[in-house]
Amino acid sequence: MESFNQFLLSLDGMLGSAAWFPYVLLGVGLFFTIYLGFPQIRYFKHAWLVVSGKLDRKGAPGDTTHFQALTTALSGTVGTGNIGGVAFAIFLGGPAALFWMWATAFLGMTTKFVEVTLSHKYRVKTEDGTMAGGPMYYMDRRLNMKWLAIAFAIATVISSFGTGNLPQINNIAQGMQATFGLEPMLTGGVLAVLLALVILGGIQRIAKVTSKVVPFMSVLYVIGALAVILYNVENIGPAFASVISDAFTGSAAAGGFLGATIAYAFNRGVNRGLFSNEAGQGSAPIAHAAAKADEPVSEGMVSILEPFIDTIIICTLTGLVILSSGVWKEKFDNEFERADMKILAGQYSDQNDDDRHQLFLYLNNEKGHTIEPYNGKIEVVSGKAISRNFTIINSRSVAEDVVFSVDAKEDLFTGTLNVKDGRLLKDNILVSGKSLVHSAQLTTVAFTRGFFGDYGQYIVSIGLLLFAFSTAIAWSYYGDRAMTYLLGPRSVMPYRVFYVAGFFWASFSDTTLVWNLAAVAIVVMTLPNLFGIMVLHKEMKQTVNEYWRDFKEKQANKDQA
Repeated sequence: MESFNQFLLSLDGMLGSAAWFPYVLLGVGLFFTIYLGFPQIRYFKHAWLVVSGKLDRKGAPGDTTHFQALTTALSGTVGTGNIGGVAFAIFLGGPAALFWMWATAFLGMTTKFVEVTLSHKYRVKTEDGTMAGGPMYYMDRRLNMKWLAIAFAIATVISSFGTGNLPQINNIAQGMQATFGLEPMLTGGVLAVLLALVILGGIQRIAKVTSKVVPFMSVLYVIGALAVILYNVENIGPAFASVISDAFTGSAAAGGFLGATIAYAFNRGVNRGLFSNEAGQGSAPIAHAAAKADEPVSEGMVSILEPFIDTIIICTLTGLVILSSGVWKEKFDNEFERADMKILAGQYSDQNDDDRHQLFLYLNNEKGHTIEPYNGKIEVVSGKAISRNFTIINSRSVAEDVVFSVDAKEDLFTGTLNVKDGRLLKDNILVSGKSLVHSAQLTTVAFTRGFFGDYGQYIVSIGLLLFAFSTAIAWSYYGDRAMTYLLGPRSVMPYRVFYVAGFFWASFSDTTLVWNLAAVAIVVMTLPNLFGIMVLHKEMKQTVNEYWRDFKEKQANKDQA
């Protein structure tokens, strides 16, 4: 299992985490933005008009309204990435990561407009009378590349578990246990039943639930975020300034944060942007294909709003909460995860300029540092190390007040610990102390620095619950449409049962393997989709022009009448 994990990590390093991937993603968005004349700006107002239903035609084919399709797609994108993903991007790349998330969202508004329009255009009505669409249908019906469509559909099923299901409930269960003391299995069992009640009702029940949950959870989260931002209003200007300046100069070292290069911040920001708004991935077009509409372009315009709401509004609020509160560069007491912890040979301090420079180069994989992993023994007495020839790095920061314990924090360790290549060899040793924190934990701390004080953490916990649960609902639909394409409507019910079972299991299990598998699957979805829409760029432009010609004719006839 470990070797397969390493294989997936290596594969992801050549694909989604590779230096070339962000350029491909942004390049396609930039091409269509220029080619179509900045539709994310020109059509923005019209998109709201379409969502309002004022342009709807009675009897148009489809299963959901424009608004329901939008909220279903948003429920798939507005998830743990908006809470923990933004925090992780800033943790890795500093304030500059938020700038590149904005850039990804701005260009992604056009990318999503294109992929949704083309997918809606080639949707089909299935044997059970429901609509089915997505990139696999235009790949098959228009490009005549069935093999590519099959690969995309398989990747969608894998991603439905890897991004929409297992990690979401795992995060929910951990958050509920940390905040309210609830057992993960209990959380998983209750939510698995609720998930089954929703998704077994098909797209219409899914759409009804998401159309209620998404607005509620978004408003709740916005209120909580503004309570922190307005409390720290004097830091908003400097926060924005750091986002812009660091994007072009590199993130400066500050507090416990040891900085990041421009390239590193760019890569982290773009990748987090994709994972947040999914523009170019090809998932949202599956939800939009169910919308009642005669004109594919009208539904494409609805999708323009998704990256705007998901990233430019919600992710920005999360970023400003973290930056204005200052928690991103503070150290907090926490239990160190082995994946975040490294033990270095020699003593280093983040208060020493030379040491900071060496650590900056090391943590950003730059040449020129002399740092080596520690190999040897650590002598510990009553939880405290008496050796002084090593430095513990946790969450990209120099750890302080480190304590070693056995299985539980109360049982302090005394004895000798062996270290090889910077890693502890003893598995049952817990290491805790002060260091930077990241992901949802960082956002949770930030939300306590506002008008609500410590109660702010409950907004994050409830938001995490609703965001993650709604993501699981949306991705179940993406997966069942992919199964419909691959094996027909009869395969949907077994898929849903398996999806619910996996949801329950992941509440109390390790999902590392699934995360790594999904990271690869996301790229297998994204690259074929980007290739397909590029091939159809002329058809896209023609389709848009025809839409506007017909729309103007209808408006003229309406005015004459």
